Amino acid sequence: MQTKNGYDTYSKKATLSIDAIVEQYGYLVKKIAYHLLARLPDSVDIDDLIQAGMMGLIEAYKRFESTKGASFETYAGIRIRGSIMDEVRKSDWAPRSVRRNGRAVAHAIKELEARLGREVSDMEVSAHMEISIEEYHEMIQSSMSTQLFSYEEMLDSDTSNLESVDPEVENAPYSLVEEGGFQHQLAQEIDNLPEREKLVLSLYYNEELNLKEIGAVLGVSESRVSQIHSQAAMRLRARLSDWRD
Repeated sequence: MQTKNGYDTYSKKATLSIDAIVEQYGYLVKKIAYHLLARLPDSVDIDDLIQAGMMGLIEAYKRFESTKGASFETYAGIRIRGSIMDEVRKSDWAPRSVRRNGRAVAHAIKELEARLGREVSDMEVSAHMEISIEEYHEMIQSSMSTQLFSYEEMLDSDTSNLESVDPEVENAPYSLVEEGGFQHQLAQEIDNLPEREKLVLSLYYNEELNLKEIGAVLGVSESRVSQIHSQAAMRLRARLSDWRD
């Protein structure tokens, strides 16, 4: 069955060259790269993210199988995101102080929520850490981009994580079970987030709105959306600390 352009999703895969695929879907790579860049420090080069994303696109083109039911664009988006995330992890840009601060915030949130038996606010966490709210927001913002696993990996776990496990490796079945348990717990903890934090994550990741657009929806500033986003990531890190540091 053909579209108005004369190709269906699957015949494109079979007939177009890699150059044509890059030209046709390059916009998707740039969209995802800029979307992720919003949560990364100024030192990260957008061109590096785009280059990594292009490699993910080419890999998607080579591996895509139409018989699995997903559209090529959906599958490519997963591969592109994963490739960019891998590049960010390999760069390991975050100084030790950022990682140390991130652990301190997560520990404070976990300790307070365990003691009070409820969700805690950013004001309560900053008071507990004996720092100003401005210092706290700066701390979680700088730590935010080290938390890429928190939601992105759940989005692509159905494909990339499973495909990366070698079934011949002795511990592969256990790894799959462990990863599946983590994803289930992550989904549950996201559902248990405060409504505003959950809404921000949904608008950012599912609807792919940028921070400015989310601010317009919520009636708050772009910087406040960034703070809510960061707080959600740190809360998830605290609640999932028994799984991953």
